[in-house]
Amino acid sequence: MKKNSYIVPLSLIFCLFFLWAISSNLLPTMIRQLMKTCELNTFEASFTETAYWLAYFIFPIPIAMFMKRYSYKAGIIFGLCLASLGGFLFFPAAMIKSYWVYLCVFFIIATGMCFLETAANPYVTVLGKPETSIRRLNLAQSFNGLGAFISAMFLSKLVLSGNNYTRETLPLSYEGGWEAYIQHETESMRLPYLLLGTLLIVVALIFVFTKFPKIADESKSGEARGEGKLIDFSVLRHSHLRWGVIAQFFYNGGQTAINSLFLVYCCVYAGLDEATATTFFGFYMLAFLVGRWVGTALMIKFKPSHMLMVYSILLIILCGVICAFGGHVGIYAMLAVSFFMSIIYPTQFSLALQGLGDQTKSGSAFLVMAIVGNACLPQLTAYFMHANEEMYYIAYIVPMICFAFCAYYGWKGYKVIN
Repeated sequence: MKKNSYIVPLSLIFCLFFLWAISSNLLPTMIRQLMKTCELNTFEASFTETAYWLAYFIFPIPIAMFMKRYSYKAGIIFGLCLASLGGFLFFPAAMIKSYWVYLCVFFIIATGMCFLETAANPYVTVLGKPETSIRRLNLAQSFNGLGAFISAMFLSKLVLSGNNYTRETLPLSYEGGWEAYIQHETESMRLPYLLLGTLLIVVALIFVFTKFPKIADESKSGEARGEGKLIDFSVLRHSHLRWGVIAQFFYNGGQTAINSLFLVYCCVYAGLDEATATTFFGFYMLAFLVGRWVGTALMIKFKPSHMLMVYSILLIILCGVICAFGGHVGIYAMLAVSFFMSIIYPTQFSLALQGLGDQTKSGSAFLVMAIVGNACLPQLTAYFMHANEEMYYIAYIVPMICFAFCAYYGWKGYKVIN
């Protein structure tokens, strides 16, 4: 296929990175909001992340099998429709007002997004020249940063009202009392998911009517594709993939620990009001977006593995600053953390897929499964914050340790040995 014919499919694939960033980066806002509407503490609310990211552990292998049997495109369309259904289910969930119902809805949305991520990441790496695959994936992931920024700076303000009452502090003059307050706060959560669900359906229709290039094993007939292994566990014999899965597990857990607790940190521990906190969250995600652009440009001159190692070491130092000072110093350190986290995920993903050939889909499935780090490490961080409220900032030793694994991968673990 000619180079120019990749432009339209790549552009549409880039849109997927934007969409799942909107979804996943609404979670910190929802954690903060659910603490109010469901009367949860920091640790209890952190299970919102568990419900969402658990889908990424359960479904990547079945999704890879689905795509092996059919195609990347089929997986993307199904994922878009499923995530859209989850978005619309937020309406009955808001009527029921039960935390476990919200968790189920987040799980459904995440399952749909898991289809997109399992398909889009490897598709970008193989849709073009192999030698530019890492830069291409970093460019695609910059749209992920754009979605994160929009979610943090704008959609969060649609959800968070700025009011943070408890049953004891609610003014007696509040019309309708506690039930009216909870109803108002609950209704504010629905609009972003209505917009997201609608957008996902529109994008799914565009994918249905757009022709995509078939690559490698997709050029075979559906029957021929079904004859081979639908998931190839032997791909784990490659040491650079095994270390890549480990590095992705810890990176995802460390990143999400910082992302998901950012608003809680600002409002509960650093004493900021919600309006100021959401503005800082927007700058936090803007730093992530700028970091992706800068990192992609720097990779033209510097080896991705070297950048991965240096950025990871800087992240370890910055987490040390948060652990030592906390407060407002910690907030500014987190802005720098966001910048340097920006290239870690796509760089590790691309390095881990190097040289896998027709095992790429299987390798991608295991890398996406590593996102299960999001379902446990942020909870560990939240537990330390809640259990030691006087020294809450010590909890950031968890992401510090996580980034140490990323530094090792950039130093040695990425090397293709077998």
